[in-house]
Amino acid sequence: MSETKELTYSDVAEHSSKKDLYLVVHDKVYNATEFVDEHPGGEEVLMDVGGQDATEAFEDVGHSDEAREILDKLLVGDLKRVAGDPAPKSEPPKPTAGTTTQDSTGFGIGIYALVLLGGALAFGAYKYLQLQSTEQK
Repeated sequence: MSETKELTYSDVAEHSSKKDLYLVVHDKVYNATEFVDEHPGGEEVLMDVGGQDATEAFEDVGHSDEAREILDKLLVGDLKRVAGDPAPKSEPPKPTAGTTTQDSTGFGIGIYALVLLGGALAFGAYKYLQLQSTEQK
């Protein structure tokens, strides 16, 4: 493809059937028609976003590098935005070497809180048992 084709949302919306399925991911238009039956998540997943912007659905699943390579092979062109189109979906941050795209801060704080709570409960149980043993003497 030497020249990039430009399609509008209305052009994409015309391709929303199983036998003719386009979708938009990060302002790129893809022809998913040949991939509908092969999609690991089932055809319904693609049919739900056919003829629409599928960026959020695509990124929420966390597709593999292999899935992104397959997507590249389905490229038809770029989305040409016109007045009245939905707002673009934001680009996800590009991962760099040694970083992940997932936020692990919440998980780390949760583990810390769990360990702290477990320690407090263990200390309380120890003191309770110690008190019980001194009362029995």
